[in-house]
Formats: sequence, structure tokens, C-alpha cells
Amino acid sequence: MRPSLESLRIFAECVRAGSFAAAAENLFLTSAAVSLRIRTLEGELGKALFLRRGPKVTPTSAALALAARIDRAISEIDSALGEFHRAGPLIRITAPPSFASRWLVPRLARYQSDHPDVAIELDVSMDIRSKDAFDVAIRTGTGSWPGFDARALFPVDLTPMLSPALADRHRLAQASDLAGLVLLPHPAWPQWLQETGGASDYPFRYSTIEYPNHEFNADAAVAGEGVALLPRSLFESMLEERRLSAPFDRALAGDWHFALLHAGETRREPMAFVDWLCAEVELERGTRSS
Repeated sequence: MRPSLESLRIFAECVRAGSFAAAAENLFLTSAAVSLRIRTLEGELGKALFLRRGPKVTPTSAALALAARIDRAISEIDSALGEFHRAGPLIRITAPPSFASRWLVPRLARYQSDHPDVAIELDVSMDIRSKDAFDVAIRTGTGSWPGFDARALFPVDLTPMLSPALADRHRLAQASDLAGLVLLPHPAWPQWLQETGGASDYPFRYSTIEYPNHEFNADAAVAGEGVALLPRSLFESMLEERRLSAPFDRALAGDWHFALLHAGETRREPMAFVDWLCAEVELERGTRSS
């Protein structure tokens, strides 16, 4: 069986990053998802790629050689695609899955209607260090990305969400009331609970299932599996449709969604696209305030 290109790309990133956890962070995946992908790849190849000693993993000599050749091959593919598209305007965008599906994709038809000569290529998994593989990157953080010019879009307003049926069965007046429910894993839960007055030593219960992104967490919450910590700005439609309920006004402040351009970018299309993104944010903000 020939492994998928995505599996090989994840494997090469694990070797380059030095650990599954670092690779998962770079690729915007969970450590569990990366670990599962590597185990599956080893099964397909019929041999181990990493030596495992407790939590530490070390690539074998054969794996190091394979990863180097995969990196060169992916670079060749990126170059070939770049040459193929140079004949006409193309904007290559990389964005996290939930931002892409919940916010960007519903607006792209409007952009293409106004710019019919510009092609859009959207990827939801690329590492921003592969600088030749994209023109515009959407990322979340505090705004500091060396080598990039960052334009702030809107905050990542994380707040607990759960199914309306589950919410109706529980009195959720304060953060400590969540102790009676299962919380779907998210690294920002401790901060949200602390800022909302939930005692850090309170016996909150977390699900043993860790989903790789907001979309899966939202689906699990809709199914009544527990409470998900989700960005209101991306899941407002599910709240309006009463598929989800957000019982608390408090949203976690801190990270923002940013549009990144390569430092020194001078091409008209990527710069104009980022201007369009910012205009869309302002349009939505004005609509909500009116």
C-alpha cells in the first residue's frame, strides 16, 4: 500500500520538529492525531520509523533519510504548482479548518463575484514555515510572527457551548456549575475558568476523547457529549439555529485571528485580498452593532 502524501508530510514534520507534540503544534493538529497517523504509516510501511523510550521518540537512521527525500519531493511539488499557476492571478491561502469553513468559505463567493479573474486555492493544514507554499495565512495568536506582516481581524472569543437539551437540564449560573458536566478537552479551559471565577481546585471533569479541531468539538457538543469551549464569532450561526447554547456572557480574551502576508510583499492580489478580509470584518461588525 502506498501511503498518502498527507501522512508522509506529517511524518517529515515530526522528524523536522523533533517531537510529535511540536509537529502537532506546527500543523494545527492534536498530538493524538499525529501519533495515530505515524502508527498507521508505520503499519503501511511495515517497519518502525521512530524508537520510543517513554515519552521521547527518536527517528531511525532510515527514517531520517526518508524524511529528507520527502522534504525535497514536497518542495518540488510546491515549485511545480507555483510555475503552473504563474500564468494567471492566484491567491494561495492557508487557514485553520474552523476559520476556513465557518467564516472564510461563506464569503469567498462574494469575493470571486467581484474578482472573477483571480483564482483562490485554500489549504487548511499548511505550516507557515513553508513560505513558498502560500500567499496569505490566517493564524491565531498575539500578532508576533517573524518574517510576516500581521493584520488583526477579530478576537478568538472562546466561550462554553453545549446542546440546548443538556443546558436545559442544568442550572448554569456560574463557572463552578460546570462541575456537574463533562468538559470537552481544550487547552484554554483553565484560563477561562480562572477568569470567570471557577476555582482551579474544583473537581471539573474532562472527557477522555480529544478531538482535533473546533468542528469536531462542536459536533460532539451538539450530540450531547459535553461542553465545548468554542469561538462565538465562528459558531454564531449554530447558536442562532439553537443547535448550540452559550449560557455564559464571558468570552476568553487574548488571542486574535490575524491575516499574515510575507514581509515586504508587493504583489497587488495578496495585499488587496487582505484589505478585503479586513473590510469584511468591519462590515460584519457594523451589521451587528446596528
